[in-house]
Parts: sequence; C-alpha cells; structure tokens
Amino acid sequence: MNVIPAQEIKRRGMAAVDEALTQGPVHIIKNNRPQYVVLTEERYNELLEIQEEAVLTRIKASLEDARAGRLTRHHSADALLEHLEKTAE
Repeated sequence: MNVIPAQEIKRRGMAAVDEALTQGPVHIIKNNRPQYVVLTEERYNELLEIQEEAVLTRIKASLEDARAGRLTRHHSADALLEHLEKTAE
C-alpha cells in the first residue's frame, strides 16, 4: 500500500502526493488510521467507467431474467427483503 501520513502533506504540500502518485493510489494516514485515498484523474475516471459497466451488466441480466420469466412477486417490501435475506444465505 502506498501510504503518506497527513503530517507529511502538511510539511511538503502536494509535492509529497505527486511523488507518491507515481507508484499508484495514495492512502493518507491521519491519527494512525487510513482516512483518504488520492487517485489520478485518469484512474478515477477508469473506476467510474468500471462502475457504470457493472451497473449496466446487472440491468441487462435483470431484463433477461424478466424476459425469460425468472421472476418472483412479493406482496410488500418487507416480504421482498425477507426473500432476499433467505436467498443470500
């Protein structure tokens, strides 16, 4: 993990972050715990694209299930949540 203490950023400024970013995402430690992650703009956009692709894949799979008749109906939101809890086990 690529780590920088927050104190180092206070002392050296963005130069410390810029240096560390050459090795990948930077985890900033504050009070001895990871608090933040800094990414390049390019990597951030890649993650957004990956997330969008995952959402679209799930939507397409759901539509395919609906077209194939693989549905369940529930009389309430509570019944749906109960069903989801059972199937997650």
